[in-house]
Amino acid sequence: MTTGRPTTPRSHRRARSRNIRVLIALVAAAAILGIALVVVPMLRPAGPRPHFQLPVACGETWQLSTYPGHDDYDVDLFPTEGEAWGRPVLASYGGTVTEAGINGSVGGRTPDNPEGPRGRGGGYWVKIDHGGTWETQYLHMLEPPLVTVGQRVSQGHQIGLLGSTGNSGAPHLHYEQRRGWEKVETHFDGAPSGITTDERERILRQVSNNCPTVS
Repeated sequence: MTTGRPTTPRSHRRARSRNIRVLIALVAAAAILGIALVVVPMLRPAGPRPHFQLPVACGETWQLSTYPGHDDYDVDLFPTEGEAWGRPVLASYGGTVTEAGINGSVGGRTPDNPEGPRGRGGGYWVKIDHGGTWETQYLHMLEPPLVTVGQRVSQGHQIGLLGSTGNSGAPHLHYEQRRGWEKVETHFDGAPSGITTDERERILRQVSNNCPTVS
């Protein structure tokens, strides 16, 4: 005798429910693994501070500055002579490129239109992992970076051109050194820069020793 109502065997329902649970567990495990791959390396003790150099050409004198609201430890670099637009931006130390693209939005400030609309964030930027949880960041570059994610670079390798993309008022390089998730005082050629707080304006001058090594 039939009831006239189609039925689904219980075993089929149990199988579907089990498959859904397995799929959810796999997705959760993948998410946890992805988070762990990012978080765990950053929790390791920091290695020795790399011997960072100014991210600009050897022998040039640059202005290092900060201002109220800029954020502690952030450094803006301006050349003291010559045109700022398009100056080479160099890696402070050897490492692996982990970001190379757009942070926020580019905006419309160019050498031909320096008062164009501002973008958001850092504009064209690069981030380099130097090992031991140390990294550097380079923001507001003129054009797409000259390096790609995963590329190994050495100290002094040109990674871009100085510009004013993103939220920038004039052509300059916004530069940061980080240990793990923390920004720290920048050191150049083994010496602290002295820029530690954004509570007041600070302007310094320093000569770059980011020079080719003699083999």
